[in-house]
Amino acid sequence: MAIPFNEVLAKAESYKADMTKFLRDMIAIPSESCDEEKVVLRIKEEMEKVGFDKVEIDPMGNVLGYVGHGPHLIAMDAHIDTVGVGNLDNWDFDPYLGMEDDEVIGGRGTSDQSGGMASMVYAGKIIKDLGLEDEYTLLVTGTVQEEDCDGLCWQYIIEESKIRPEFVVSTEPTDCQIYRGQRGRMEIRIDVPGISCHGSAPERGDNAIFKMGHILGELEQLAGNLGDDAFLGKGTLTVSEIFYTSPSRCAVADSCAVSIDRRLTWGETWEGALDEIRALPAVKKAGGVVSMYEYNRPAYTGLVYPTECYFPTWKIEEEHVATKTLEASFELLFDKKPTVDKWTFSTNGVSIMGRHGIPVIGFGPGKEPEAHAPNEKTWKDHLVTCAAMYAVIPQMYLAQLKK
Repeated sequence: MAIPFNEVLAKAESYKADMTKFLRDMIAIPSESCDEEKVVLRIKEEMEKVGFDKVEIDPMGNVLGYVGHGPHLIAMDAHIDTVGVGNLDNWDFDPYLGMEDDEVIGGRGTSDQSGGMASMVYAGKIIKDLGLEDEYTLLVTGTVQEEDCDGLCWQYIIEESKIRPEFVVSTEPTDCQIYRGQRGRMEIRIDVPGISCHGSAPERGDNAIFKMGHILGELEQLAGNLGDDAFLGKGTLTVSEIFYTSPSRCAVADSCAVSIDRRLTWGETWEGALDEIRALPAVKKAGGVVSMYEYNRPAYTGLVYPTECYFPTWKIEEEHVATKTLEASFELLFDKKPTVDKWTFSTNGVSIMGRHGIPVIGFGPGKEPEAHAPNEKTWKDHLVTCAAMYAVIPQMYLAQLKK
């Protein structure tokens, strides 16, 4: 079946107002991780309204919408939880009431990443309107808890629901560029013991904070000597939190701990990242215990699906069929070549591709710097561009397979 690219573009443009309204409805519903039920129900309502063939909510609370009945399963994903709003004084508008002008829509989650959900749902409508169904089933997922634990939702979908697409389009913000990878990450903790005593005679104790101070200096040095990759860039390390215990402000601290955000580039492993910290002289001298965090927070449904806080690095090749599918879709729709790049931050691809080897390719509305920032916004034209892309990708994939 020949794809009517001009008609797809026209349809996407005609649904700009509908996508805008749907997006504003979503951002008006606070939906931080583990509190997504109301926005999930709103998404289910919109999927049913535009004519999805089946819509269901799984035991974790992810909403799964299906278009078509063909043998090739292709998935598109948007996480629909958000971070909090932070200091409201930094916002120029209400993050939930949002704002809108001729070009942009503002509000928490507009770029990260409810905009992707709006475009996906209306891509399903375009497919139905124009009869673009073929030998594929399109699965559109609105996934939960990503901001808390990226990829956990897809661990559940793949491992428990036994759903395994041929490839997945992530609609995380890419500024309407094609992204084919990201660094991984892990959440590490160092615990240092001490012995308390009265602060007037600190020599009687063993100050855990002083011991941690030496470790922090060595961590800063280590951060400058991590791995590098020509495509994904350098591994990074930063101390993100510090904790202590002490009987009082007039006592020596008897424990100290820090959290580390460690970004892993290609070739780095979680075992290596832990071992290089354990090998630091100050860690050894302090008797520091180096461990990886575990995530076990209940979903809004009550389901607990624990996992270690390790999120693998992943990338797909320039010549991969998924990359070529998106490049061809973009060129035929917009008569120009796309930019191909990678994310700086982490996505659900850590489970889909990183853990399970299912290819992931990124194309989404909005921009990375908008994520988690005050005055978050996305662009109406991005919604249109992405809806058109999502509507043609499944058939273009089938065409690429036949080459």
